Amino acid sequence: MNLKEKLISRKSGPAKTARMVETIVGCKWSLTVYQLLEDDINRPGEMVKSVEGLTTKVLNQCLKRNIEFGILQKVSYPEIPPRVEYNVTDFGQKFVRILKDLESLQLEIDN
Repeated sequence: MNLKEKLISRKSGPAKTARMVETIVGCKWSLTVYQLLEDDINRPGEMVKSVEGLTTKVLNQCLKRNIEFGILQKVSYPEIPPRVEYNVTDFGQKFVRILKDLESLQLEIDN
């Protein structure tokens, strides 16, 4: 087997998954957003008001990344004034469960 056969394409599944995990875990606000959604705080204005230091701009960037990865979905309601809510997708629920399992594992390691 030569070197070219050993190289793995960057477009492969594991690389995409690793990029997603690095991006989400690397974002200081994603885990906070998941906690807010778990607490039924799903409107952006409520989120910003609920978390000290979280700005609308940063929240929107965080939400956009999570939507791109399929972790969150945006629901727009045709009302005046417009209303937007965010929810965790089925895939997102699995992803958040894995993050919680990692947190539990870290607690076991620390004790």
